[in-house]
Amino acid sequence: MESSTPDLPDNLPADPLPLIESWIAEAGELTDRPNPNAMSLATASPDGQPNVRVVLAKEINVANGYIVFYTNYNSPKGDEIEHNPKAAAAMHWDSLGRQIRLQGLLTLSPAEESDAYFLSRDRGSQVGAWASEQSAPIESREALQQKFGDAEARFEGQEVPRPPHWGGYRLWPTSVELWISRSSRLHERALWTREVAVNNDEVTTTAWQTSGRLQP
Repeated sequence: MESSTPDLPDNLPADPLPLIESWIAEAGELTDRPNPNAMSLATASPDGQPNVRVVLAKEINVANGYIVFYTNYNSPKGDEIEHNPKAAAAMHWDSLGRQIRLQGLLTLSPAEESDAYFLSRDRGSQVGAWASEQSAPIESREALQQKFGDAEARFEGQEVPRPPHWGGYRLWPTSVELWISRSSRLHERALWTREVAVNNDEVTTTAWQTSGRLQP
């Protein structure tokens, strides 16, 4: 569908992340989609096999230039990220005629950031993070429920701590493309790029540069 979103300005903003933040906020306000922050995240295995799944973008840190999601570090995506921290992601809102495409590098979130978010989760989700070995085979639904019950009993009457295998990643975009649906397939597209370097867990970025508008 064609979006009623205003055109991208002729003078594109220097930083695309505030637009990403506002688009997610508007998607939450204007649609009935339960997870307006859903983000398809693509990583690759050591032999180059692409793999994609949906995660939730829990924070758009405009000031520092990254996006945060949380997962099991021992999952296939965690293994892939450990071997190759390059990733791509996309967010799409069909009802708004908008899409965001990202490429970038992934780093682990600081432990204190992961701790704080874990404490904000409902208790069931906290227990589930201990019970589930994400993506590992299991013989039955009943066996999974038993593992959950065992974890629930383990932490009965106490606060559930964050498992060491669970936490956040920061996606540091090296490219951002914003897309708005228009009639006759003359869609609006604009691209921003920058350099991101990681050295001993220190991340440095250059200023965003825009390639301007792209043909649809």
